[in-house]
Amino acid sequence: MKPRYIAIEGNIGAGKTTLARLLAERLHARLILEEFSDNAFLPKFYEDPARWAFPLELSFLADRYKQLKEFLATPDLFAQPVISDYLFIKSRLFAKINLEEAEYQLFSKMYALMELHLPRPEVLLFLHAPLATLQAHIRERGRAYEQNIDSDYLLRVGESYQEFLNSLPIPILILDSSCLDFRDEPQAIEALIAQIDSGMQPGIQYFPWIAKG
Repeated sequence: MKPRYIAIEGNIGAGKTTLARLLAERLHARLILEEFSDNAFLPKFYEDPARWAFPLELSFLADRYKQLKEFLATPDLFAQPVISDYLFIKSRLFAKINLEEAEYQLFSKMYALMELHLPRPEVLLFLHAPLATLQAHIRERGRAYEQNIDSDYLLRVGESYQEFLNSLPIPILILDSSCLDFRDEPQAIEALIAQIDSGMQPGIQYFPWIAKG
């Protein structure tokens, strides 16, 4: 059976939203995009992480839960494919990086209660990219508050995702976004869909696409 709920994840600047839009268009799927542009705490966090980390992570937790609960709790969930450009667990991953231990323990209790009410995606597409690619993408999209993200922070986020991937009991397809541009190579989208629909087993697999030219 073809998966009906596909999530896309990756580091900051990996290209999650771009792939989600292209894949949703090709599959005529409902699209869930993370709502972060109106988060008033995000620019403040990048200016003063120690002061604003806890309210930032709590606000993201609440916003992601509300969005996913409303979107995925409808009766026609599986009548049409669903593509999301984030996983709910990213709240816990970023909280682990950004919060002090006592704050993180409190956060984790709240997260655990919310997670029980959300379905798990059937397939995860994970966009891997080296640091230089992430930094180039961040510069290109031009969000002012992201331009001074520290390299060490991006590396810590990547390490946190790696730990998570090794424990997730669903099919995971890793894509190298440093050599993939689905906008310029539509045949790569077709190859990706074919691999997703091939009956993937739980565990990590790799998308073997090599960019032309």
